[in-house]
Amino acid sequence: MSDSQVLVCHQVVKAYRQGPEAVQVLRGVELAVAKGESLAIIGASGSGKSTLLNILGGLDTPDSGKVEVAGQALSSLSADARGRLRNKSLGFVYQFHHLLAEFSALENVAMPLLIGKQSPEQAKTRAEQMLARVGLAPRISHKPSELSGGERQRVAIARALVTEPACVLMDEPTGNLDTHTAADIQALMAELNQSIGTSFVVVTHDLALARKMDRTLHLSDGVLTELTDEDV
Repeated sequence: MSDSQVLVCHQVVKAYRQGPEAVQVLRGVELAVAKGESLAIIGASGSGKSTLLNILGGLDTPDSGKVEVAGQALSSLSADARGRLRNKSLGFVYQFHHLLAEFSALENVAMPLLIGKQSPEQAKTRAEQMLARVGLAPRISHKPSELSGGERQRVAIARALVTEPACVLMDEPTGNLDTHTAADIQALMAELNQSIGTSFVVVTHDLALARKMDRTLHLSDGVLTELTDEDV
C-alpha cells in the first residue's frame, strides 16, 4: 500500500451459506482508493455491494484476501484496534441515517469524537463547526424526528466527516431522498471532497451520483470492473 492510497483490498473473497450450499458473493475483488479520490460502485441488487462495503470498513471479514486501511491490515488487528482505526480513519453513511433518536443533531455528530476520547468541549465545538459546514447551524438542537429526510442525511454526513477520516464509505446515501434533496446531497459531497480532501467510496444505484465521482466501478459476478464515462 503506497502513501497515496487510503484503502486497499486484494483478492477479497466472501461466500455465504444457504442451506447446504455456499453462495459466492465476492470472487477475488481488487480495489485501491487514492487520497482525495471519489468513486462509485454500482451493480444489480444482490450483487454484493453492501457486503463489500462492510468488509472495506472492517464490519465484516472476508473468507480470504486482505484489506488495508491507512496502511494497516485489518486482519492483523484485534477487535478493539479495528474499532479505534475505524473511529480515526473511516466514516460511514447509510441510506437510512441510523441517527440516535434520543439525541440532538449536535450530540449525534459529537458522538464519534467522544468515543475517540476528545473532551466534551472540543467535541461540541467541532460538531458545531461541521454542522454549520453542511448547512445545519440553525438545527443543531433538533432531534432526528424534528428534521427532514435531507437534513437527517446531512447530519449523518457531518457525523461521518467530523473526525476528518481518510475515507468515507457510503451505502446508497441518496437512495431514500427525493430528486431535489439528492442533488443537494451530491453537491455537498463534492464540495466537502474538494475542501477537506477526504476520499469517498459510494455504493449506489443513482447513476447521476455515480457520474459525479472520479471513477465508477461495476460489481458483477463477484468482481469489480472499471467503467468509462460512456458506460455510466
